[in-house]
Formats: sequence, structure tokens, C-alpha cells
Amino acid sequence: MAPANIRSSSSALPGGYKEDSAKGPMLRFEESLPKLPVPTLEETAARYLKTLHPLLSESELKESTKAVQEFIKPGGVGSKLQEKLLARREDPKHKNWIYEWWNDAAYLSYRDPVVPYVSYFYSYRDDRRRRDPALRAAAISTSVLEFKKQVDEGTLEPEYMKGLPISMDSYKYMFNCSRLPAKPADYPINYPPAENKHILVVRKNQFFKVLHEIDGRQLNTSELAAQFNKIYEKAEKVPAVGILTSENRDIWTDARHILIKAHSSNAQSLKTIESASFVVCLDDASPVTLEERSHQYWHGDGANRWFDKPLQFIVNDNGTAGFMGEHSMMDGTPTHRLSDYVNEVIFGNKLDFSDPSIRSSLPDPTIVKFHITKEVQAEIERATKDFNEVIGAHELRVQAYQGYGKGLIKKFKCSPDAYVQMVIQLAYFKMYGKNRPTYESAATRRFQKGRTETCRSVSAESVAFCNATADPDVTPEATAKLFHAACKAHVSYINAALDGKGVDRHLFGLKKLLGPGEELPAIYKDPAFSYSSTWRISSSQLSSEWFNGYGWSQVVDDGWGLAYMINENSIQWNVVSKGLGSERMSFYLNEAAGDVRDLLLPTLEAPKAKL
Repeated sequence: MAPANIRSSSSALPGGYKEDSAKGPMLRFEESLPKLPVPTLEETAARYLKTLHPLLSESELKESTKAVQEFIKPGGVGSKLQEKLLARREDPKHKNWIYEWWNDAAYLSYRDPVVPYVSYFYSYRDDRRRRDPALRAAAISTSVLEFKKQVDEGTLEPEYMKGLPISMDSYKYMFNCSRLPAKPADYPINYPPAENKHILVVRKNQFFKVLHEIDGRQLNTSELAAQFNKIYEKAEKVPAVGILTSENRDIWTDARHILIKAHSSNAQSLKTIESASFVVCLDDASPVTLEERSHQYWHGDGANRWFDKPLQFIVNDNGTAGFMGEHSMMDGTPTHRLSDYVNEVIFGNKLDFSDPSIRSSLPDPTIVKFHITKEVQAEIERATKDFNEVIGAHELRVQAYQGYGKGLIKKFKCSPDAYVQMVIQLAYFKMYGKNRPTYESAATRRFQKGRTETCRSVSAESVAFCNATADPDVTPEATAKLFHAACKAHVSYINAALDGKGVDRHLFGLKKLLGPGEELPAIYKDPAFSYSSTWRISSSQLSSEWFNGYGWSQVVDDGWGLAYMINENSIQWNVVSKGLGSERMSFYLNEAAGDVRDLLLPTLEAPKAKL
């Protein structure tokens, strides 16, 4: 979920937020942000049981309640773990008690391929003035470099949520950075921006190093376009070394060692890629439909990419463009801000893209060569086969609902995010006849090194609403009241999650503090613990008028990945599953959105007649 008021004014901040001008404008509040709280055992227990109630039978709930009560009793194992967690929170070594644990468990130790399971994409609106792909790539690169300058210099204005500053720490993993494969866990690597002033460009699987600054002067848009045009002319299809980054992380770790051993120069080529400011992929494709675009930006053919880089801008032969992000050290909100900035300055013509001058001294793009042995080629072939199998198992549909958007939703006096979450619940109920555990991402960036917390979207109120829609004895007026109650319950939980008081991160942290050989408490053995956190729906919102697509994968094989955008007059869902019938879910989302609108329209106050 995107932070509200992402660029609101910092005036009239509460006294606890002190500005440290020595750190520069971007990081000036970082040290005075509060630490992520540790909720009390009692409030987490109560909130946890409340989330179980709509998912379990009475007998199952009774057993779960017993396990929870045993866990939180005074002097029990839960109390001891809570004391350890509170001590960790206060330890000066940890600015955020969950940060290292979460980065490791959720991302760096995760062994499945980053594509499609970790990475995410944005599909950009068409730029009618730049149908030529070299011009489109040049304008995007110019805008990204302007944003990068603000990040490198620390002059970027911090973001704000509800008028309060939020953590900008993750921006250090935006540029000149890469994820590196390793066993048992990957790790991020940063390179000094002052020493690495180049973009990595990929065309026909071939990598090119393009300097974006010469003699202390950034290349203008015309110069960048000339460099891209040279790559379009020079690029020759070569073995797809980039597809190795699409593999299982252990397989890629071994393949990387094979690649380095194959020739002494391969290590330097890897460093050139990993140290690049960002990546521009010039794809040999011309996607038209929203589904075609989503596939292109989400994974492409797997070859013309370097999936370990946090920023990849994809430009197609027909001038369509988008973005792909690697998720391990940075969530979607910073790249959302970057992408909005890029599109705002391009469509608003807020930067000088018109300078026609091209320096004669500019060096040509340099091919980043890899020496391919039989062993390396075998790894490429295996990665290609594995990629095609994984991607081939997924179904993607885009539900671009044009009936209404947040403009009408606000007239219904509903939170747009809660409203769409309830549409998702209703669509799932229509398809399956029941509701199952649902994850929505909530940003905790108002705390030091904050990332995310889980919002559990299924509530007693949401289930009551869904059941009412299928009951002919429940009146539309009563169903509408149940819908509003469900939205209210969702807003209550999301606010708790934004405040660092969801249940999932707290229970995760307590479990992490169990010592070697200590018995697993009953709360964690309870089948309800596993079931309630098996996300049959993984959902999140990032909304932008500059995007016509946004999405990622499901997180369990029998589940759904539902990314959504709520714009002024439209709602869009990216629907992904592993062969569960994405076309049907897309239909049900459309139907559910219409049903809720029709349910609430009669509740709108009629406009007063003019006298």
C-alpha cells in the first residue's frame, strides 16, 4: 500500500522529529524517526484471535484460543520471548528489531527465482511524442539521471505519511547496486556512484556499457539517443548470460562460479554489470495489449535482462515502456516515486530534452563481453528451460475496470483501498464460495529502517458481507451496512499495521528468539497459525495516473497475486495464478465491482433541487 500524502509539507512537525542538516535534506529526519514498536503480548493475542474467528470452526477456534492463552500467561514462554524482543528493540545495534531478520527470511535466504516470485513491474503510459524507442529510452534515462543526482547528493525531499516524515534509508539501494547470489543467503552490494558513471544497456542479450557522464558533464538527451541508436545498429544476438539470473538462487550461485572460472575477464564483466547506475533493456518486442505489456515488463523472454539489478527500464521496438524492480532491499514505494517523477517530467516537459548538441568526443558504447565455455552454455540452456517452465505455468490477466474509480468511491464515504479489498473478497467468494487468508502490504516506513507489515484482510465483518450477498433474505440496505462495517474493520487493521501493530511481524520476531533445542510453543504448532498466514491472496496497491499496469506473482501455488491501482475513474487489477483460472477471477472482479457499485448507488444522497 502506498504511503498517503507522499510529498506533503514538513511544516508543523511534532517536537519529536528533529532535523539533522549535516545529513543533507533527504536523510535529515532519519535519526529522529521512532523505532519500530513491539506490541504487548495481550494486544497481539487479541488481534490474532480476532483474525482467526472468520477462518475457523468453533472447535478449531477453541483449540487456538487455548494455545494463545497458554503462550501469553504471566511467566510463560511468551513473556520470556517478549522480554528478549523488547531488549533487542532497545539495543543500539538495532535501529529496527526486525530489519535484518526480515530481509534475510523474506528475500535474501529465499531460494526460488526472483522472477517471477520476487520481482515486480510497472507498465508506463504511452509517450506519443516518442514512438521511436531510442528517443523514449533517452528521455527516460535523462529523467532517471536527474532523480539519481538528487539521491546521490542527498537533496531529495523526504517522503511523508499523514504529514510525518518516513524512512529514506532504502534509497541507498536504488542506484549502483546489485543483489549477489550466494549460499545460504544472497547479499546486496553497493558501488560508489562517483566511480561508476555508466548505464548498462541490453539488446539481443548483448550487454553494453554506456557512460552517462563525460568530463564532468552528463550526457544530454540527444547524446543518449545517439548512444542507444548505435546499440540498435551494433547489437548482435549472443548467448543469453542474463537468463542465469532467472534461476533458483543456489543454481545461479554455482553458475556464477562456473562463469567466473571460464575466463579471467568474466569477473570484470560481472562487475561492470553489477556496478552500473541502472539498466535499460531494449527489447526486441512490440507488445500492444495490457496483458502483452505486463508479460513483457514482468519477465520478458528471460534473456534480455539482469534480474539481480534493482532498476530495469524496458523499452520495446514500438516505443512502449515500463519498469521492473528487484525487491530484496527496497519495497515498491521508492520506485513508485521514481517512476512517477520520470513520467511527470517527461509528459510535463519539465526537463530540457531538446538540446540538439552532440559532442564529437563521446566514446561509443562498449560491449561487455563474456567468454562462453561448454559448461557455461550448459548452464544457459538449463536456465532457459527452467525459465520457460516456470513462466509457462503462470496465467496472467489484466482487469481494467472502467466503470468508476476513487471519485465515486469517495462519494460512497469509503476508504478507496478498503473498498477495493472488499471487492477482492467478494470476487474470491463468488469463485470459491468461501473466504481464505488474504495479505495486503502496509508500509511501516514511518519507523527507522521500516519496510512492511501484514494487513489481514479477512474479518468477521468481511465474511458477513460476502455471505449476505448470496442470501436472498438479506435486504440490499442491510447488505450495504455490512459492506460499510467491513470497510471500517479493514481501515482499523490497516491503521494498526501502519503503526507497527499487526500480528505477523510480532509473532515472527518472538519465534526467532527461541533458543536452540527449545520446544516450539503450541501457538506455532497450531494448524491455524500456518493456515492463517498461508496467503491464498497476496495483494497490494500502488496507484498512478502514469501507469497502465502494475503487478507480480502469487506467493503460494494455490493462491493469487492481485496487484491493483485505484485511479480517479478506473480500477485495475493484475491477476496472476498458477493455472487456477485467471480469466475467471478477472471476470469475478469485474462483476464484484459492478455489484458493489449497484449496492451503494441507492445510498447516495439525492442532490438538492435548486430553488
